[in-house]
Amino acid sequence: MTIAKHTIPPLAFITPEPFAPRTFDDPKEAVEALTALYDRNTDFLIKSFTDLAKGAPIEGRYRACYPQVSIETSTFGHVDSRLSYGHVTSPGVYTTTITRPQLFRHYLKEQLGLLIKNHGVHVTVSESATPIPLHFAFGEGAYVEASAASSLSDVPLRDLFDTPDLNNTDDLIANGEYDQVPGEPAPLAPFTAQRIDYSLARLSHYTATSPNHFQNFVLFTNYQFYIDEFAVWARKLMADGGDGYTAFVEPGNIITHAGLDRPETDTTLGRLPQMPAYHLKKKGHAGITLVNIGVGPSNAKTITDHIAVLRPHAWLMVGHCAGLRNSQRLGDYVLAHAYVREDHVLDDDLPVWVPIPALAEVQLALEGAVEEVTGYEGFELKRIMRTGTVATIDNRNWELRDQAGPVKRLSQSRAIALDMESATIAANGFRFRVPYGTLLCVSDKPLHGELKLPGMATEFYRTQVAQHLQIGIRAVQKLAAMPTETLHSRKLRSFYETAFQ
Repeated sequence: MTIAKHTIPPLAFITPEPFAPRTFDDPKEAVEALTALYDRNTDFLIKSFTDLAKGAPIEGRYRACYPQVSIETSTFGHVDSRLSYGHVTSPGVYTTTITRPQLFRHYLKEQLGLLIKNHGVHVTVSESATPIPLHFAFGEGAYVEASAASSLSDVPLRDLFDTPDLNNTDDLIANGEYDQVPGEPAPLAPFTAQRIDYSLARLSHYTATSPNHFQNFVLFTNYQFYIDEFAVWARKLMADGGDGYTAFVEPGNIITHAGLDRPETDTTLGRLPQMPAYHLKKKGHAGITLVNIGVGPSNAKTITDHIAVLRPHAWLMVGHCAGLRNSQRLGDYVLAHAYVREDHVLDDDLPVWVPIPALAEVQLALEGAVEEVTGYEGFELKRIMRTGTVATIDNRNWELRDQAGPVKRLSQSRAIALDMESATIAANGFRFRVPYGTLLCVSDKPLHGELKLPGMATEFYRTQVAQHLQIGIRAVQKLAAMPTETLHSRKLRSFYETAFQ
């Protein structure tokens, strides 16, 4: 019988010193306490792992838990009912686990400040019972298993530390499927700490930029041409002083600061990631992030699943589509006011019978941006833009099959454009309470045999991408100028909502 080299006493957990709960009436102080507790516990895990990797004896199982924040109310009294977040609707205890409080510092101060103000209660900072996975304690760029292989090869990492647990990483709260356990605290936020950590790690992987750089206003596109145009425009903006923007960040976390005409380092990525992201930063994360999600609803769902944990103020789709009406011309714009969802990637999370409404604030910002950039307004705007239903499908070559079924459905739905991403992005915005919108550009008309020839394509992309991108930028600038309570309206909130935005 072979005896393992290392044995671990059953249930021998080694943890940091217990943390006594503390109450606060100042949100800034509460966030500072959350930060100190999080840093202490992640430092404990990192040090424990580092010591073991250097040959220290195994003395037990190492565990540290996420911090949490809680409130308790005892009244059904209504607060300002115009607000869509920042309050709870019934008495009880509400709590949420917290990760990366430094990254979410501004967000947490705002959310906790609203609760303290609206309910006249204090917030309690304590240690939760949810373990921090070692991988997430290390944060971005960690290669835990490889680092430990030589010293801990005969002991599974899961015997020594907590690792990511997908059983506790889900979207039940955001999906409205969370079952409240009587006597247990209700959720205070739409995402738990481990769910957030999972997405932060995925964001770095898919976009090759740190979550720290993501801005509160996000543009998605399905063509690299938009990225190229954005990069040229942003670099020139930086060279000219920034005009209120502070830095431009490219994949690989390559940063060009305002007032400079080149990045602070000369390094470039050997290859682009799956969905490269570019960030035009402004104080308070009030700038613009542009992500090339490529083609298809799977990518659209994946990236919005992860960006949602950053709680952005809005995201918009600006890309190309197939025009479905004979009256449309190549280069015309389509402003979506409804969606046909045949993408299927969200069917299990958001049933197709759920309507995805147009949001007035976003629609007005997009239409106003088109008017300002193109010079058309009023009835004249109809020459280049049509408002209507956008259909999103999961089959790029749908026109190669029998068209009778698809064309009939498209006609019955009054669809005016077809793509593979827009409805997915809008539906996930609805699902995660992130204001959303879509402005597409007609790049072909497959039902009418109107496809671009190579020379036509080059000219089309050269002229239309620049204008379309500027419309998207102008639209998010209009949204950024709105009060957050206007943009985050109550129409995206369900019966039982969390207090956090």
